Amino acid sequence: MSEILSKKEIEQFVLNGFVRIENAFSQEIADAALDVLWDDLPCDRSNPFTWTEPVIRLGMYTQQPFVESLNSKKLHLIFDQLIGKDRWIPCRSVGTFPVRFPSVRKPNDTGKHVDVSFPGNDPNNYFEWRANVKSKGRALLMLVLYSDVSDNDAPTVIYEGSHIDVAKLLAKEDDLGLSFMELASKLNDLPERKEVYATGKAGTVYLCHPFLVHSAQPHSGTIPKFMAQPPLLLRGELSISDSTDDYAPVEQAIRLALE
Repeated sequence: MSEILSKKEIEQFVLNGFVRIENAFSQEIADAALDVLWDDLPCDRSNPFTWTEPVIRLGMYTQQPFVESLNSKKLHLIFDQLIGKDRWIPCRSVGTFPVRFPSVRKPNDTGKHVDVSFPGNDPNNYFEWRANVKSKGRALLMLVLYSDVSDNDAPTVIYEGSHIDVAKLLAKEDDLGLSFMELASKLNDLPERKEVYATGKAGTVYLCHPFLVHSAQPHSGTIPKFMAQPPLLLRGELSISDSTDDYAPVEQAIRLALE
């Protein structure tokens, strides 16, 4: 197997909860995706006076530039390194897009959270979706930049190492784990963690442990921010307690929390 990530980068993923991949896809792919997204927005690309909302959410995208952006050979080899060969499902759609605009109005979605991965009682209510210690259904959280994102452009805040704290929380629960809201209510009691901003050129992808705590922030720049945060889906189930020594990095991080 070709190795893309170095041993040091894999260690960083296990300990810090994320690894940053530059040039995961080309500027041409990013531009093609942006053309589609702007067509779906209720405002004028060339007229900032029409950008009246701090955030507009767009849905799932299955067009070629979106699928292409997450299915390069490079990314597939990295997925193999982090999750294991044949243990993840290639992305066939990309969503959701919280498109963030420069605004003096504060967005209402800036709370710390962990993305959840399987439905609760009401599959249509995301706040009832759940996460468990085996990260049922989800191999990675991906933060995918389709526009250049600087410190001023509402970069997602990543709480370095917080995936360890969340794994400890989930380890106290059974297979049902916790709902989005139950988990969110506990995050402010976790240890303080270093804040890292998910900045970069279009084509940068942050591959994050599924338990990583993150949050949005207001946009104080001039150019709208286009970022998707799709999951990489699991084909089977993570192994965190078998007697094998051959754990994938995504599993090693959870085991580290359980020691």
